[in-house]
Amino acid sequence: MNTHDTLLNAALQVLEEEGEAQFSTRSVCAIAKVTAPTLYHHFGSADGLLSAAITEAFAQFLESKRTATQSSDPVMALREGWDDYVRFAAARPRLYAVMMSRVLDDADIPAAEQAFALLIQRIAAIAAEGRLRPTVEVAADLMWASANAASLLYVTARLRKVVPPTSEVLEQIREGAIRSILNPE
Repeated sequence: MNTHDTLLNAALQVLEEEGEAQFSTRSVCAIAKVTAPTLYHHFGSADGLLSAAITEAFAQFLESKRTATQSSDPVMALREGWDDYVRFAAARPRLYAVMMSRVLDDADIPAAEQAFALLIQRIAAIAAEGRLRPTVEVAADLMWASANAASLLYVTARLRKVVPPTSEVLEQIREGAIRSILNPE
């Protein structure tokens, strides 16, 4: 692995283990076993490294969505995509929180836009079968909001002093959103 990638992986490790508030070039350099000038040579600044790490996290997220097995039934494919999204947040809650904070700061992250485009495609496939109740855009907002709400249960579990959500809770959130977008059978 080259130095650039080693630094990116170290930055992701710090973000996953400690979050953005504790992110420091010192900790990244210690993990990567390089000096600060090496870090600055590759990324220009701490924010440059942080931005690159978040871009890489979104790229990893998008790649996991693209390579996931997808059902030929568009509603099942939507469920699977929702589950993938929430699993990512569950496995990497601090990193997920940092990623969403960058989205809220209006960062230009093409992989995030592409991931949302995948959601639109899955919902458009449901609409093409005549199974969608609202518009594709409204359905996408409902599914996006429900996946983010479920993901925040993982991010905030420590704050709320509770265990992460059960599969039953997650299923109720997901299925409630799906019921709200499908035409009644």
